[in-house]
Amino acid sequence: MADTVSGMVCNESDLKDGDMKEFDLGEGKVLIVREGSEFYALGTKCSHYGAPLVNGSHCKGRVRCPWHGACFSVKTGDIEDFPGLDSIPKFKVEVDGGKVKVTAKKSALADPKVQRTMCKASKSSDKKVLIIGGGPSSVKCAETLRQEGFTGEITIATQENNLPYDRPKLSKAMDITADKIALRNADFYSKADITILKQKQATAVDVSNKTVTFQDGSSVPYTSLVIATGGRPRMLPIPGTDLQNVYQLRTPEDANQIAERAAGKNVVIIGSSFIGMEVASALAGTATSVSVVDIIKVPFQLVLGEKVGSVLQKMHEDNGVKFYFERGIKEFVGSDGKVTEAVLSDDTRLPADLCIMGVGVVPATDFIKGSGVEMTDRGFLPVNKMMQTNQPDVYATGDIVEFPLFSVGDKNVNIQHWQMAHAHGKTAALGILGKDEPIRSVPFFWTVQYKKSIRYTGYGPGYDDIIVHGDLEAPKFIAYYTKGDEVIAAASLNFDPYVARLADLMLAGEKVLKSEVQLSADGWMSKFEKLTIKA
Repeated sequence: MADTVSGMVCNESDLKDGDMKEFDLGEGKVLIVREGSEFYALGTKCSHYGAPLVNGSHCKGRVRCPWHGACFSVKTGDIEDFPGLDSIPKFKVEVDGGKVKVTAKKSALADPKVQRTMCKASKSSDKKVLIIGGGPSSVKCAETLRQEGFTGEITIATQENNLPYDRPKLSKAMDITADKIALRNADFYSKADITILKQKQATAVDVSNKTVTFQDGSSVPYTSLVIATGGRPRMLPIPGTDLQNVYQLRTPEDANQIAERAAGKNVVIIGSSFIGMEVASALAGTATSVSVVDIIKVPFQLVLGEKVGSVLQKMHEDNGVKFYFERGIKEFVGSDGKVTEAVLSDDTRLPADLCIMGVGVVPATDFIKGSGVEMTDRGFLPVNKMMQTNQPDVYATGDIVEFPLFSVGDKNVNIQHWQMAHAHGKTAALGILGKDEPIRSVPFFWTVQYKKSIRYTGYGPGYDDIIVHGDLEAPKFIAYYTKGDEVIAAASLNFDPYVARLADLMLAGEKVLKSEVQLSADGWMSKFEKLTIKA
């Protein structure tokens, strides 16, 4: 067939058990993976952002992306962990006479993404799944339902005026428009019979009558409810937050306005974690000045520690960003309704044409109060391993939940990662269908600043020591976060595939000891290599 290409890509002996390598096929490339005597051929790029999978990790029937941790089955190409929504191509393999032959469609070689087949709604079904929130867990939940044969109604209600979009890009490419970062386009939802209701802010949940009421007075019934409302930016209780050009970054419209108004201006950012530092990186090249204020000592101190935080601080300072640490913000002052200065807790006054508050988020769950759905004092919703709340047929996912994390003995934790939200959505969908598959995913996040990316895996709160290998000045390093005698998390920059491999090791239930990373970065690799060998 004209669209098919076939060829001998390598010898059996070119790969040992557990290996994966790229080989040419026609005008494209394929990723060959060997497990025991079996060979598999896959697309070479992650379906999320196109990372080369050959630089990632291969373990126990899955290939993990080096950049953001998405996982794909070597047998089917199906996406099995996240982020991302699509699978990758899987090609036919024949082994004969010591030669590995691959047959593939040329179109599949050129396109790294494969969408799984989905069913449509049927009038014969009386089931109605209502998903509140427009984030990744909502979309993944809806898609999983259709992929698994659910023929009832599916409705996603979002308070925004946009289709669900790739929110992490807002602080990295601030001039990007909502349609450019939509997780799926309108045609996709239409074909899958998934209804998107925009500008729908939930105000009440009635678990007895199984309805949700919205701010516009409308009410939507459900047979299964998924609460995935995410967080809302924390507002500082200080004077001046109502001045023009004082922003919180939450929507594409916020990002676009900040990018447009920051050009040639003095920008002050409150907060030095993900939002604050990524916004600083995005604006450093266009603003007249960028100043960052925080009560801690270095950026990302609480998550990454002082050593790694200092690396990021120098990166920013080399690009002209100024830091004002160990002090807070007292007030914003202005003239004619527009902000002109940021006054710090030590009375330092910074010129400010534009201010961004990046001081974290709080769960958007106020509308749940009084519903009977259990909520913690901090506003989070406790769920079980299937993302079920204490109320029948009510599930919750994403940033608003506390869920049992397998790697810390099923302790209930709150993890606000893009990757984990996808996993929650899939788990909730399977629970709704009675196909229980308890949540089991290793936390994985990333940050990109000045085109350099830090990858992080594990669950680090409570770490008591950090062991760093590599060169912090280069920067090219891996930092291991330990608690007692165990490695509980790791962060790296220019050190692939260590973080991806550690995530696979953790997923397999294996532990890395502090003693194994004291002297060298790879002291635990023999454990990983044993997992990859099938024979």
